[in-house]
Formats: sequence, structure tokens, C-alpha cells
Amino acid sequence: MGTAADPEKTRTSVWLAVRPAAPARRRSEAPSGLDRERITAATVRLLDAEGLGRFSMRRLAAELGVTAMSLYWYVDTKHDLLELALDRALGELVLPAAPEPDPEAGNEAVAGTGPAAWPGRLRVLACGYRKLLVAHPWVAPLTAAYPNIGPHARAFDAALQRLLDATGLADTGRTGAHLAVSYFLHGCGGAARRVPEGDFRLALDVLIAGMAGTEGPAGTEGIAAKTA
Repeated sequence: MGTAADPEKTRTSVWLAVRPAAPARRRSEAPSGLDRERITAATVRLLDAEGLGRFSMRRLAAELGVTAMSLYWYVDTKHDLLELALDRALGELVLPAAPEPDPEAGNEAVAGTGPAAWPGRLRVLACGYRKLLVAHPWVAPLTAAYPNIGPHARAFDAALQRLLDATGLADTGRTGAHLAVSYFLHGCGGAARRVPEGDFRLALDVLIAGMAGTEGPAGTEGIAAKTA
């Protein structure tokens, strides 16, 4: 895919690329004390401290006390490293677990009335994502530039899918709700530091109210009628 930095250049995501193993002789020449984990962690720290616009492999190498060329033992391009940093940041999110079945609670979680109800879990997920964007302003532009298919990104989407499964929406409504929530969260990225948290929560409550108002087959038919 093309990137914001190289719109005309097609590249393969670091999560899809197959990197051939280096010959044993060349592995012995690799700089000691470095690995992908350490390099990725340093990338996150540097992006937090100096921002995406100032980031470079040379600057990262100086931070680690190595040569810029030594970084390419572990990643092929700067874009690969930014993808790794993006997913590492997403790993900071505390994802709401699926509620344990409680025979005494009946269908409270699905109906939206119990402590483990989907609206409350969605608020936790959404507010946690906003805090992540505030803490790491570079996450939002990278999410728009890259496929965002690393393990933590997939875990986030799986948690969102579990929440939507609990809404009781039929297929059409659930697909629409997934798009609405995704666009809402990603759309707030650039404004996360400017928009007060209270305003964010208010907009989130409006979104949740709309989803709750379309639960069940009748609500899904209403969505279909409005979008036809």
C-alpha cells in the first residue's frame, strides 16, 4: 500500500512481509544488545518526546547509541518500525473482557442493564482509546497511514466485535454499528487533545443511545429503511 510519506510507493505491511533469516556468519556480525523489542520501545519513547515529524532512523540510532545501519538488521524500512511502534502503543489499552455467564443475572448483560452490560464496556473501551491518543499523538496519523493489522490492533477489534455481539443487533445493524464506532474513535484522533473529555463522553453517549435504540430486528429494519 502507499503511505502518507510515500503516496506513490507500494509496500507490504511489516505484519505480512516474510523476512528471510540472515546467514549464520552475518548474524554473528549483528550489533550486540539490540533486538526488535528494544528498538520498538525506543521508537515509542522518541515519538512521544519529539513527535512524528522529527523522527528518523538516524535520530533513533543516536538515542540507542548505535549506527543507523545497525537498525536495519532488525527492520527493513522506517515504515516497518513505525508500524511496530503503532501496535506496541495499542498494546497499552486495557481491553474489556467478555462477561462471564451468570445464571442469576439472566440476560442483563445483553439487555444493557447489568454492570457488565455492553454500553458500560463500550464506554471503557472508547475512553481508554481516547486516553491513548492523548498520550501518543502520533498514533492517530499512523493509524490512517498504515493497515494497522498487528496483534494488538486485532485484539482491539476483537474486543469491539464482542461488545457488538452483546448488543443483540442483527447483521446489518451490527455492521453499521461497527463502522460508526470505528469512525467515531478514529475521527476523534486529531482532536483528542483539543476536545474536552466531557464533550467526548457526551458524543459517545449519543452514539450509544442510537445503537441501543436500534437493538433487535425492528431496529435493524429501521436502519435499513433509512439507508435504502
